[in-house]
Parts: sequence; C-alpha cells; structure tokens
Amino acid sequence: MTEKIQAVLRDSKAARWTALLIVAFTMFAGYYLADVLAPLQGLLENKLGWSGSEYGFVTSAYGWFNVFLFFLIIGGIILDKMGVRFTGMGAAIVMVAGTAIKYWAISTHSLDGINWYIPILGTWKAQIMVAALGYAIFGVGVEVAGITVSKIIVKWFKGHEMALAMGLQLSIARLGTALAISTSLPVALHFNNVSTPILFCLIMLCIGLVAFFIYTFNDKRLDASVAKDNEINQVAAEEEFRIKDILSIITNKAWWYIAILCVLFYSAVFPFLKYATSLMINKFGVDEYWAGLIPSLLPFGTILLTPLFGGIYDKKGKGATIMIIGALLIIFVHSMFSIPFLNNYLIAIVLVLILGIGFSLVPSAMWPSVPKIIPDRQLGTAYSLIFWVQNWGLMGVPLLIGWVLEKYCIIGKVVVDGVTTTTYNYTIPMLIFTGFGVIALLFAFLLKIEDKKKGYGLELPNIKK
Repeated sequence: MTEKIQAVLRDSKAARWTALLIVAFTMFAGYYLADVLAPLQGLLENKLGWSGSEYGFVTSAYGWFNVFLFFLIIGGIILDKMGVRFTGMGAAIVMVAGTAIKYWAISTHSLDGINWYIPILGTWKAQIMVAALGYAIFGVGVEVAGITVSKIIVKWFKGHEMALAMGLQLSIARLGTALAISTSLPVALHFNNVSTPILFCLIMLCIGLVAFFIYTFNDKRLDASVAKDNEINQVAAEEEFRIKDILSIITNKAWWYIAILCVLFYSAVFPFLKYATSLMINKFGVDEYWAGLIPSLLPFGTILLTPLFGGIYDKKGKGATIMIIGALLIIFVHSMFSIPFLNNYLIAIVLVLILGIGFSLVPSAMWPSVPKIIPDRQLGTAYSLIFWVQNWGLMGVPLLIGWVLEKYCIIGKVVVDGVTTTTYNYTIPMLIFTGFGVIALLFAFLLKIEDKKKGYGLELPNIKK
C-alpha cells in the first residue's frame, strides 16, 4: 500500500475549525431572522392589526417555494453539480434579498389598506402577502445554505470530529434563534417599532454574506490539497453526481426513516417556538416583556449540549439510540405542557430545559448519520430532499396551529394599555405537538432496526482510529 506523503488541508485542526466558524456565522444570522417574529405575534396584532391566521400565514410562507416549486431540491442538485462555493454564495445573496423584502413590507405604510386576491391563496392584505413573499424567498436561501454548510462539514471533518462539528454549527445557529426569541420583543418595544429587529437581521445577514465570501478562499485551498494528495497517491477522483442518483436516494429505506423523523421532530420544536412566547403569556401569566426569555432557554441550552452529544456520538456511537431518547423527551415535555393546571412559570422553565436536551440529542445524531447511508457525491441532494420533507412541516404546522388557535382556542379578550388582545388556551396545540413526538419515536425504532439489517454503522463511532 502506497504511503501517504501529502498533507491534506482538512488534517489541520486550525484549518478545519476556522472554516467551520466562518460558515457557522452565516447560519447564525439566518436563524436569527427565521425566528425574529416569534415573540412579536402580540405586537403585530396590536400595532399592525394582524390576526392569528395572518401571523400563521406569514410564518408558513417559509416553505412555499421550497415545497411547492422544489427550489430546495433544485438547490441540492446545484450543490452536488456546482460545489459548495457557488451554491453557498448564491444562497447567502438570496437570504439578504428575502430579508430586505420582508423588512420593507413590515416597515412601510405604502401598503396600508390594500388587499390582494391571489388564486388558490384567496384575498389577503398586501402587507401580509409581501411579508410572506420575502420570508418565502429567505426560506429558499437559508435552507440551501443549511444543506451547503452540512456538506461543507462532511467535506472538512469526515474521519475526524464530524458530529461534534455539526453540533457546534447547530449551536452557533441556535444562538441566533435564542437571541431572536429573547431580544426581538424588547428591541421592538425600546424603539417603538416592530420592524427594527428585522433591520438588525438584515445587517447581520450582510455580514454573513461577507463571511461566506471569505470562506470560499479556504475551500479553494482544500480542493487543491485534496487533488494533489489524490495525484500523489494515485487515488481515482470520486464519481460525479448524476440525476439518476436521486432514485437511489429515495429508494433507500433508512434515508426515508431519517427524513420522516426529521420532519416530525422539527415540527414538534420549531413551530412550538413560534408560539411559545404567546404560550408563556396566556398559560403561565408571564409579563409580555419577559415572556420570550423562557423559550430562549431552549436554544441557549443546546449551545453546550448539542456539541456534547455530538462528541459522544463521535467517540462512542449509538446514533439511533440517541434519537430514540430525544423523541421520548419531546413526548414528555409537550404532554406536560398540555395539562391545564400545570401553569406555574417554574414548571415552564423546567420543561423548556428538558425540551432543550431532546432538541440537542436528535440533531446531534441525525445529521452525521446521513453520510453513513449516502455516498458523498449524493450528499447535497440527499440533505436537500430531507430538508424538503422537513419544510412540509415547517410550512404546514404553523398554519395548522394558527388555524386551531383561532377556531377552537380563543377564550376571551383582555385590554392592556388601551389595546384589546386575544387570549388563547394552548391545550390542543400542545397535544398536536405531543402526537408528532409519538410518531417520531416509532420511526426512530424503525431506523435502529434497519441499521441492524443493513450494517450502516449508525451505532458505531464516527472517529476513525
């Protein structure tokens, strides 16, 4: 066997971790915008006259283009064909454009009093439609950026600390979620303008675009070092992605289990966060100024836990088992939230912290498991197809919860500072989230069974000694 004599750039710890931190900042900025409206539902209703269903409509727009126009799948194919540099820069530009449109829609008065009829969607306020359009465009950018960053991590960390790296990237991204949930309402109240937090997002995303541009130079150096290593050691270049590879992905039973587990798990967490501030106000009686702090504990907690669990997976394995435990925790938390008499804010804090553990467990094992069942050349498309399935949940569940709240859960009106606000009972929405956890548990067991049959190594460590 020929001895390896050419160092590859990813073998340098400093190089691979620097690359990770740069692209992680771009995702941090994207996650901030994704959840910036979550604590502002009440303010949007009071200041701009939005209804619960209109808020749900705008938040559901995240998946419009990704789901119905297949933009996310197209992005994955582009990623496998054109590479991470081209795709990542394009995704970052799309994020900035979508955020700018959303900011304009919410900050301008030029759309006041205007209604638009859209075939299939019906009649909506022009402001609602433009804000939703901006969010839908942003959704394409951030989702394609997400699969690009996942492939970047595999590219730099395969055979090294891959789960730890994915965990750290998720932690940095969720720091954006945590800051959005905890700071957007105080910022909006301080500036007396509901659009100001979105302006902050726009500025951060512009910085994230610059950060990714800087990364592209490191990526070129990595490709050059890998090519030279392959030439010296007479290693054949990897076969290029072909469109027919999509068939081999979607006929892989383990891939389907991960995809379904993903949509169920994220549907039980991300849409919950969009309504969690309102839950804290309506059920637990927390003052609206501070209500976002309790849900923000969830992503803050995952900042440490996701890399911790990823490190365990790298060294010890047990990926499928970790997903089973995470699903059990999600079931427990949402079922406790659904019990009407458990309404002390201390209980809410404890439950959010436990949900944070589940939120850390599942992704720390799920995303690093995909490269074990899918070849590298197909990873971009495989991740994009998973994200496409996930987007059905991210699009549909907020719309479902908004409709359920307005149809079945209104319990009265209260007047605060001269403004009438609707109050809700969140029992039914919490039971819906519990149901997602139960089905996720089933598919986590099915994945473990499939791994035993096919020998993918999901229960084995990632680090090769």
